[in-house]
Amino acid sequence: MHKIFGAKEDKEYVDRMGAYIIPVRQNEVGIVETPKGYFLLGGGLDADETDFQCIKRECLEEAGYEVEIEKKIGSAETYMLHPTIGYFHPIQSYYVGKLLDKVAEPIEPDHVFKFVKVDEIGNKMYLEMQRWAIEQALAH
Repeated sequence: MHKIFGAKEDKEYVDRMGAYIIPVRQNEVGIVETPKGYFLLGGGLDADETDFQCIKRECLEEAGYEVEIEKKIGSAETYMLHPTIGYFHPIQSYYVGKLLDKVAEPIEPDHVFKFVKVDEIGNKMYLEMQRWAIEQALAH
């Protein structure tokens, strides 16, 4: 399943491919809290990096956990005006999986990993498409 958010304007957009994991534990979802809001664990793909490699790297950086990726549940993209990037077009793939062992301390100081009750997430997700992805993960 793929969904498009936002409306594309006649502007030059910065495309960014990304991959994210949605760890679900009972009625909670693992997220990263930042000063901007909540984000899924994951991020932008580095050159020649696969979705799985990206997710594993980002989970170590953001939360210090190794992960097991189970299956892809969908993808989404949005057209937005980002405060520092400008016209931004993130294209994201979403996977369900679970966290394994914590093997390191996170290296991103303004990122706090935590499990949050699904009904408490509300509009705290920074990106609407990531909130949609959580809904898709819970429906599987």
